[in-house]
Amino acid sequence: MLNIAVKAARRAGSIINRAALNREGLEVRAKHRNDFVTQVDKAAEEAILSVIRQAYPDHAVLAEESGVTESAGSEYRWIIDPLDGTTNFIHGFPQYCVSIALQHRGVTAHGVVYDPARNELFTASKGRGAYLDDRRIRVSRCAQLKDALVGTGFPFKELARLDLYSRQLRELMTGSAGVRRAGAAALDLAYVACGRLDAFWEMGLAPWDMAAGALMIQEAGGLVSDLAGAQGWLENGDIAAGTPKVLAQLLAALRA
Repeated sequence: MLNIAVKAARRAGSIINRAALNREGLEVRAKHRNDFVTQVDKAAEEAILSVIRQAYPDHAVLAEESGVTESAGSEYRWIIDPLDGTTNFIHGFPQYCVSIALQHRGVTAHGVVYDPARNELFTASKGRGAYLDDRRIRVSRCAQLKDALVGTGFPFKELARLDLYSRQLRELMTGSAGVRRAGAAALDLAYVACGRLDAFWEMGLAPWDMAAGALMIQEAGGLVSDLAGAQGWLENGDIAAGTPKVLAQLLAALRA
């Protein structure tokens, strides 16, 4: 199943890379305020679904562009973001990825995050570790928030929470080694898993933004929770992640 996910992600990545060579031809449509979709998102998702359905026609699917496809009696559900970071892609900012996760009985079993611009493939399987290409990855050894490089994302879909986020950002800017906002949450989570970031938090995400990357962090020795320190992040969309020691300090700072 992981091999099928990798095959699907690479096929979507090839579509994205070809389109990146001719961005002038993009047809951009606004789904919501500050939330865009292109024909590339849709073509990449169709390619992913084609690979998955050929191998597992009875599995359920939750995909960003096509929505929910339930399959009666299936224990498996694929969670798909064909192009996380669409706004970056539209502008030629090379920070975007394909994210694919597979749940078994509601538990994420496999995850793939593929960065087509850098040809970096992050994979994880529950109980079997996380990898960047063929190299085993671990979260960083950072133990203090004051020394941590922290990733984040703006709540651009939930502007009513912008004041709360501004207070959080101020707390983290003064309490960490630095804060970075690159614009593709799935890739940010993969960066926590491989130690490029020490922690990450964002509010208002969708399951396809988080499922694959969160599994990678857990398999790389890190921790994932919602902003209250509980395990409701996949449902409520608010996520915090990091090294075991930094996450507790991150949550305390966010509550402050």
